[in-house]
Parts: sequence; structure tokens; C-alpha cells
Amino acid sequence: MKNYKSLVALLTLLTGVSTLSSCQKSKVTEKDGIEYTYIKEGSEKAPNGDFLLYNLEITTASDSVIYSTLTQPFPGYLMANDSISPQNGMDEIFLSLKKGDSINFQATAKIIFSGNQPAPIKDEDIIKVKLGAYDIKTQDEMQAFYEEVMMKEQEKSAERAKTLIVEEAKTIEAYATEKGLNLQKTENGLYYVIEKEGTGEATAPGTTLYVNYAGYLLDGTLFDTSWPEIAKANNMFNEGRPYEPLPVNVGMGQVIPGWDEGLLLLKKGSKAKFLIPSPLAYGENGAGSMIPANSILIFDVEVTDVQK
Repeated sequence: MKNYKSLVALLTLLTGVSTLSSCQKSKVTEKDGIEYTYIKEGSEKAPNGDFLLYNLEITTASDSVIYSTLTQPFPGYLMANDSISPQNGMDEIFLSLKKGDSINFQATAKIIFSGNQPAPIKDEDIIKVKLGAYDIKTQDEMQAFYEEVMMKEQEKSAERAKTLIVEEAKTIEAYATEKGLNLQKTENGLYYVIEKEGTGEATAPGTTLYVNYAGYLLDGTLFDTSWPEIAKANNMFNEGRPYEPLPVNVGMGQVIPGWDEGLLLLKKGSKAKFLIPSPLAYGENGAGSMIPANSILIFDVEVTDVQK
């Protein structure tokens, strides 16, 4: 939203108004028989190829929010295309949207989600939807809008990361005290212990290190390793994968920042432990099912070979 007025308009579209007039119009979709009510009806249809931006809130019958675009960095959008034929009632509603429309409706979860609703919602559960279309953008305008939103989101993420680095430092230092680790810390916030000094020249960016590793969450849960004996000891051994040192072209952004920085401190034969705050690991996204968002990670690493 570019200004206060547009924000107010957006919120009005999404939440409706406190007093509903008697001239509200209701329609029923041909497919699925969804009855939907216009809180406000718009008049401007998006030309083919342009994008219609909307906000969407989906809740349970008791108003527990299942999904809302207002908690996302980017609104919902669809490209106008008159040649698309609706396959269900939801398609009918979305494909007929005009700028300024504010619509409320409810139906069973099976109809709203086409049977793919999140657990534990059942097919027969009633789901409520609020939908508001608030802007039309050309393809060029949409690209510029996307870039603007993403830039702002990156700035917010960077600020959150700064806060987390400070907060997680306390957790890491408490862990180190408990475990008797004599940690060192880089300017960026990586904690490390070099347990065995390697030999040879200092590692420069672009050097390939061959690294054996074991990665743990702070509670000691192993999530990956290149050592077969550690995998077996933790019931994670996989016959189908090779257990061998991982080649890493250091300092080139091929791995998480904590590794990129930490490996530059090592040489051939080095053994070390990295304690990596989440912004230098997988951050707010986490990684797969094993690494939750904002996870502090611990790695035991050993450099077996170096190639320049």
C-alpha cells in the first residue's frame, strides 16, 4: 500500500462494514451452489493480461483464522483471462472478481478446499471466507510492485536477524558454559572452537575443502552427517547415500553463511565445532522437517583435503 488511504480501503474491503445496508446483493454459483454476498460491489474489470490484487481471509465457523493474506508479505493476485472456464464454485467467484468487490461467503471445507483442507478440518466443517479485490496492475506495474515488496521484506528480515543474533548469542554462551566449551566468536556472530589445528596455508575464498561433518540441533538431535558410524549410532544410516567428505567451494555462497565463514578459519586436517545462530544458518525458513525455523545449529567438522 502506497499510502494511508489505500490501507484503510484495503482493510475495509477485507473486514466489511459494521452496518450492512439493505441493498446488499447475493448470488449463487452455478457449480457447487455457493451463496455469496457483496458487502460492496466494484465496477472495474481487469483487462486480459493485467493482474487483479486481492486480500483473502479464511476462517473456521468459530472465526479461527486458517489463512490470511494480511499476514503475508504479498497479497493474493490473479491474471485476468476471459478464456479460462471455471471448474468449480470457487473458480466462478474468483474469475468474476472486479476491483472494489468485497465478498463474504461460507461453504463446507470440501467445497472451499476441493477436499485438500489442512488437518484436522473435516470435509463437512463449515468454512467462512472474506474476499476483497482492491487494485489492478499491468505486468510491468506488477513486477515493480513485487520488487518493492520483496525489498521491504528483505529489510525487515535483516532487522529481525540482527535482533536474533543478539538474543541467540546468550543461548549459545549459556550452552557453552554448561558444556565447558571455550568458544571464540567472529564479528558476524559465529561461535567456534578449533579442536585441532590443520597444516598448510590459510584458506582463501574459492578454495575447495573436503569436509566431514555432523550437524545437530541445540538439544542434541542429529539431522545430518557424512560419517557412517554417527549415522548408525543415531539410527539414521541410509544404505542408498554415500558417506564421504563434502566438497565445498568456500566463501562463494554455496553453503550457509556460518559454514562459509567458519571453513575459512580451517586448513587441511583441521577439526572444529561451529555453533551457528539461526540467521547464519537456515534462518526463518528452516530446512525440511528436521530443522525448524530459527534453529541454532551445532556442527562438528573435519577438513580431510584441500584443493586450490
